[in-house]
Amino acid sequence: MEALVIHAAGDLRVENLPTPELGPGQLRVRVRCGGICGSDLHYYQHGGFGTVRVKEPMVLGHEVAGVIEAVGTGVTGYVSGERIAISPSRPCTLCTYCQQGLQNHCLDMRYYGSAMRTPHVQGAFRQEIVVETHQAHRLAAGVSDAEGAMAEPLSVALHAVRRAGPLLGKRVLVTGCGPIGALLIIAARRAGATHIVATDVSAFTLGKALKVGADEAINVMENPQGLAGFTADKGSFDVLFEASGNAGALRGAFDALRPRGIIVQVGLGGEMTLPINTIVAKEFDLRGAFRFHEEFAVAVELLNKGLVDVKPLISATLSFRDSARAFTLAADRSQAMKVLLNFD
Repeated sequence: MEALVIHAAGDLRVENLPTPELGPGQLRVRVRCGGICGSDLHYYQHGGFGTVRVKEPMVLGHEVAGVIEAVGTGVTGYVSGERIAISPSRPCTLCTYCQQGLQNHCLDMRYYGSAMRTPHVQGAFRQEIVVETHQAHRLAAGVSDAEGAMAEPLSVALHAVRRAGPLLGKRVLVTGCGPIGALLIIAARRAGATHIVATDVSAFTLGKALKVGADEAINVMENPQGLAGFTADKGSFDVLFEASGNAGALRGAFDALRPRGIIVQVGLGGEMTLPINTIVAKEFDLRGAFRFHEEFAVAVELLNKGLVDVKPLISATLSFRDSARAFTLAADRSQAMKVLLNFD
């Protein structure tokens, strides 16, 4: 089979790899579609992010959907030909955090396409992959492979919304409207938020934010004081989802967040310097949101039942053999949100 293998920044190759062997209790899946994630872009553009570096050839990708080709011995409940979304989350189930139900903090996590450990965990941008049955989530007939591949980033958004606590009737601000920011809008609305404002520096992404349900969209590049109208009486918003990873976006939202507001930091952008006096004086709760686990099943169920619509966020689908063009397009927020790879 063929796979997309990163060797170093800018060095992404289509290579032949052995077809994986199918073991007892496993499924062999023909990958049909995969979404390019921000971490994939970091590997491609910079060879990694933070202290995480590509040190050996690694198959990229963790947002995929496909069709079951074969089932291993002892497998029940799955048959060849079924279409599934694949969760890339593979916790050990044995460590302290797994036993506490915090699988996203597993001490021995093997997350597809990650250079956080060595040997690196090979990813899912390949024509065939063997998965455990707990990773497989059936897709309804009306859900496309492309939508199925969106289950992973939707899970990230669902986890972040869960970290925020109850959103029923709340006023929400989302800073950064890339794919995750837009999915946060979808998830927050589904959770009961009654007013959602989105900010970004791209007219294209803000247009998509409105398309998926934001009530207002503010271009802070064109209108740096765009949030000024929300700062009266110590602020208007109950919850801030910061998805840009930009320190300026986070600090700039503080005046618009009411006392005892909740900040959920989702975007990663390196170290930040924060106005601690403001955090103390307004009694903010600052919370992180990292990956997901059980939310993946919820994401697929929402897609299967038509309770969320991710189609407006799918900008293009290109062949995995045209990866250079696909990754260049995925990095261009003036014309693309989620770019998908076709592995057929």
